[in-house]
Amino acid sequence: PNFGASLHMLKVEIGGDGQSTDGTEPSHMHYENDENYFRGYEWWLMKEAKKRNPNIKLIGLPWTFPGWIGKGENWPYDYPDVTAYYVVSWILGAKQYHDLDIDYVGIWNERAFSSKYIKLLRYTLDKHGLQQVRIIASDRLWEPISFVLLTDSELHGVVDVIGAHYPGTKTVPSALLTKKKLWSSEDYSTFNDEVGAGCWARILNQNYVNGNMTSTIAWNLVASYYEELPFGRCALMTAQEPWSGHYKVEAPIWITAHTTQFTQPGWSYLQVDGHLEGGGSFVALTDGLGNLTIIIETMTHNHSQCIRPPLPLFSVKPQRATFYLKGSFFMVETLQVWHSRLGFESGNTSLFQQLHPVKVQKGSFSLDLNVDEVYTLTTLKTGQKCGCPEPPPPQPFPSNYKDDFNIRNPPFSEAPNFADQTGVFEYFVNASDPGDHVFTLRQVVVQRPITWASDADQTISVIGNFQWVNITVTCDIYIEKQHDGGVFIAGRVDNGGIYVRRTKGVFFWVFADGTYRVTGDLAGEEILMKGLSGVRDNAWHTLTLNIQGTSASGLLNGYPLWENVTISKPSHGWAAIGTRSFEFAQFDNFHVE
Repeated sequence: PNFGASLHMLKVEIGGDGQSTDGTEPSHMHYENDENYFRGYEWWLMKEAKKRNPNIKLIGLPWTFPGWIGKGENWPYDYPDVTAYYVVSWILGAKQYHDLDIDYVGIWNERAFSSKYIKLLRYTLDKHGLQQVRIIASDRLWEPISFVLLTDSELHGVVDVIGAHYPGTKTVPSALLTKKKLWSSEDYSTFNDEVGAGCWARILNQNYVNGNMTSTIAWNLVASYYEELPFGRCALMTAQEPWSGHYKVEAPIWITAHTTQFTQPGWSYLQVDGHLEGGGSFVALTDGLGNLTIIIETMTHNHSQCIRPPLPLFSVKPQRATFYLKGSFFMVETLQVWHSRLGFESGNTSLFQQLHPVKVQKGSFSLDLNVDEVYTLTTLKTGQKCGCPEPPPPQPFPSNYKDDFNIRNPPFSEAPNFADQTGVFEYFVNASDPGDHVFTLRQVVVQRPITWASDADQTISVIGNFQWVNITVTCDIYIEKQHDGGVFIAGRVDNGGIYVRRTKGVFFWVFADGTYRVTGDLAGEEILMKGLSGVRDNAWHTLTLNIQGTSASGLLNGYPLWENVTISKPSHGWAAIGTRSFEFAQFDNFHVE
């Protein structure tokens, strides 16, 4: 609180083993008889957030679900009792294993909702003593959820918040008629330069001014994924180099502070018309105890366009604005002032600077507002702009990188720097191995999940520097699936995230039937070379892929297996490992140079 972005709320994905935009997040239940509340990074993230702000609100929302939930169908509502049990297990596990209280739970991100399921979710929560967990629906559009709430009184009784995505600061009459809290439960998603900051400043105010929304949630918190994946740097700040420790506190962080450092959950918006005559907007909030915070923004159209939806033209001009404080606020004598100016081409940007307090005379004060500015005026004296040490300088991904996965008690379930794009790759202990391969990395999703995006039919995890051209990848591999199992190593991998199905690159496959293939795509349709390898399942083999210029070659157990395969495109990309299908397989002694 009162530091940096000073966030009020953290919304996390309830991992479901499927692709959710920039990667897969592991489920707490890969299989029906499986439960583990120590996978992925969200438990760690929520605990770190609570250390800094014990009052931060927590929200969980699934994008995808493990395949067993749908019993073979790509749909989570055929067995709503199973889905409710699965989601409630996650909430109970958060408390039991991490002492985390989840405040809100969603239904299914940007996909259909089922009224029967929502009612059953409420019943299941209550049955487990989780009456305090509130339900938000439906993380899509205002309709049809608002209409259904107005026509189904039982559903109206169990949904606490209507959450819409990218509402463009507008709501609809039926949503207002429900008298529910209205939230923009996912918004922003814009490149975090000054235009992104302008977008964020505008919607933080105008979601309430135009749309009566009392919460706005930014996708996403921090860009800690390879920038060339979809929506690179569409976050409040950037920290995408764990190997160097470099990060950047971007402008949207300080825009956030204008609101979050001077309000708290539980404060109320004053019901005033927040449109300024010369363009721009203001909101006013109170804690009901005499404190008042006013936030003003004057973002111009071209300097505040979000990624979606399209922004209709409007004009903003410099103006003098006079504010009148009435009722209990008439007694306020001075207001603290915090100011930001987005400079754009002029370069004279100034972020979250404290200015001289404003004197309130006979309940009124005036301000000269320029364009592309944010002001906070407040009775609170707590704001601060921290002076923090400079982060380490940026570095490219190491050009010689090894991981033998030999770690007895890993802090996370997944190996660093590997970015799973279909399937989930986890540290694994081979208790029966004589010694060379006790600690490995294993692909563990063996049934296609209930998907949110177009996951590939193969599993894949990417790693490294997207600009790599000439590379050698070596990895020990172990096929577990008999007959039609298979694994690959790859280079010049050009895609991931929601576009993973169309991934191209140079893929070196070996299969349990003793054959190999070289393909130009993850789907395995563009065959560049094939033949016999002698590889079999349930035995360790070493694959090496060498790509130099327009030529590639492959080694098996250190001996040439194929060579002089001509590569035209892609011209560069990541390294990767993966499997032919949703199947168990292991990897060890990964090395890329």
